[in-house]
Amino acid sequence: MISGGLDSILAARITKEQGIDVLPLNFKLPFCQRRKGAAEDAGMGAFVKKSLDLALEVVDISADFLELVLSPRHGFGANMNPCIDCKVCMLKKARELMRPLNAQFVVTGEVLGQRPMSQHRKALDIIAKESGLEGLLLRPLCAGFLPETLPEKEGWVRREKLFKFSGRERRPQIGLAREFNIEGYPNPAGGCLLTDRNFSKRLKDLIRHHCLNLEEVGLLKIGRHFRLADNAKFIVGRNEGENRELESCAGEKDHLFMPDETTAGPTCLGRGEFTAGLIQLCARIASHYCDLDPATNARIVHTHAGQSAFLEACPVPEEGLNSLRI
Repeated sequence: MISGGLDSILAARITKEQGIDVLPLNFKLPFCQRRKGAAEDAGMGAFVKKSLDLALEVVDISADFLELVLSPRHGFGANMNPCIDCKVCMLKKARELMRPLNAQFVVTGEVLGQRPMSQHRKALDIIAKESGLEGLLLRPLCAGFLPETLPEKEGWVRREKLFKFSGRERRPQIGLAREFNIEGYPNPAGGCLLTDRNFSKRLKDLIRHHCLNLEEVGLLKIGRHFRLADNAKFIVGRNEGENRELESCAGEKDHLFMPDETTAGPTCLGRGEFTAGLIQLCARIASHYCDLDPATNARIVHTHAGQSAFLEACPVPEEGLNSLRI
């Protein structure tokens, strides 16, 4: 199982060095840090190919994963991260794929004590048991601290060639990467948006208003978010790329707001039920982020149901946005 980081690549390489045929498998989840489309996927694939001389298999399990954030069996971490349930979910899917892939066991890059919620000893045991992979889950980087797995007992893998890494210290992995001539690996920053405090606030707002689906989760990763009413939400693009994305995401019932061609400013998306007052408020929020003097009105183009109209809008002051910002 490949996350895209160094640890999982090392785990695969350690296994491959023992003469085992390895199939690198990556699960795409809805709460991973935003990827830049096919280019980012290709970048991970290229890294795997260079490090392992193997092609990466990518499987999207977003639909299976979405329900976890509503009521995870093992609870949340510091924010909305159901880390143990997440690992169980991915490993269950890996177990389902073992037969069609003709695989005999699963390898991960987990390190004992590296993550406070999901990589202490009790959590590692729970994950192996509840995923149905007890005895078939090999963790080469910390195997020396764990009971022998079936691959070790059967002699497929030599236990003395496995490691006893633990804790958050990265130097052992970096040294091993140097031995394997693995370069270009990413920094060990957290890749899960559910550990991010601000993203978690947006997700809680989505759940509170019964809007949890893959499309809405995708929008949480774009722009500045404002809750205008129980049934009305507003998103402001932060750069040219997000402006294009918001415009492409707009459906027939959505509202688009953008400055006229004489003014630089954001594209904004309104979703829900909008009164005339809320439409004017949206124009004023869009005006706040335009490249204009705060005392100057902006001319905002409002498009809805195929019809466009111009709105003159004075910017909402910063303090007026605080109660609306998610």
